[in-house]
Amino acid sequence: MNSKIDHSTHLTFSVTAEEAGERLDSFLATRIEGWSRARLQRLIDEADVLVNLKTAKSSYKVRAGDEIEIELTPPPSETFTPENIPIEVVYEDEDLIVVNKPAGLVVHPAAGNSSGTLANALAFHFRELSTAGGAARPGIVHRLDKGTSGLMVVAKTESAHEDLSNQFRAREVFKSYIALVHGQVEKRKGEIDQPITRDPRNRVRMAVARAGRPALSLYRIRESFDRFTLLNVELKTGRTHQIRVHLAWLRNPVVGDDVYGAGRDKTIADVAIKRSVSKLNRQFLHAAELGFRQPTTHKSLKFTAALPGELEALLNLIRGRGADV
Repeated sequence: MNSKIDHSTHLTFSVTAEEAGERLDSFLATRIEGWSRARLQRLIDEADVLVNLKTAKSSYKVRAGDEIEIELTPPPSETFTPENIPIEVVYEDEDLIVVNKPAGLVVHPAAGNSSGTLANALAFHFRELSTAGGAARPGIVHRLDKGTSGLMVVAKTESAHEDLSNQFRAREVFKSYIALVHGQVEKRKGEIDQPITRDPRNRVRMAVARAGRPALSLYRIRESFDRFTLLNVELKTGRTHQIRVHLAWLRNPVVGDDVYGAGRDKTIADVAIKRSVSKLNRQFLHAAELGFRQPTTHKSLKFTAALPGELEALLNLIRGRGADV
């Protein structure tokens, strides 16, 4: 029996003997009305689907008795409208666009954000964009959190979208972020190799868990202070909230992160710095470098984006307060 989704909901299915052997994505597509396999595959990749409380791949063959949980939100409104929202274009050619997304801008429409997104802006400023991700996700190949700024690549054509998506899946895309974290990070450089999945106690959060999907982040210290550390973090995988979750697991949460920061912002002793952090209204996380292969020419492309002014100002304030901050 198909389920029709009209609002954000959590569904559970039990696999019967007759359904055993189906691919997970195919099983869900037959059970949930109006959801394509492609959209369901994205949910599976983002750990929004659990099989017997564990993550699984789209290709997993379901077994009789399997308990499958899925978190669904309604599809974006069919009245998706291009909007004249300014965006910074770093690079453009016949296949793709590279943009520098500001913090506070949601990437695409979803529950609670039906307009005012990067997708709305892209649809206004560019006539040709890939529709592989759906009509309300024109050109969108990957995402950044609302509170994260920095570089994103957008596909103009279907073939470019497929090629770029394959590069992301094969971990061939170079992604480096700048993060300011609480506390002193002990090692000058290191790796965090910890699996990530949905937090079973709070579905809007992610968490490190043995049953999660593999996630690997590499970090090195750029600058150290007594109570803060500035890091470069390179993503080797692309799990939801990966850097924020991994650094929180390291007990060095990102400054300004009200989801994974465990209240650390409130413990800042320096009044001026504490006030500056509270005014940010974002986490100190910036996608500073992005490198990939051009889909048609196969030439290596690499881009950089400087820290936004509000992050640079906070950093300069910390530097100016001396070693005791």
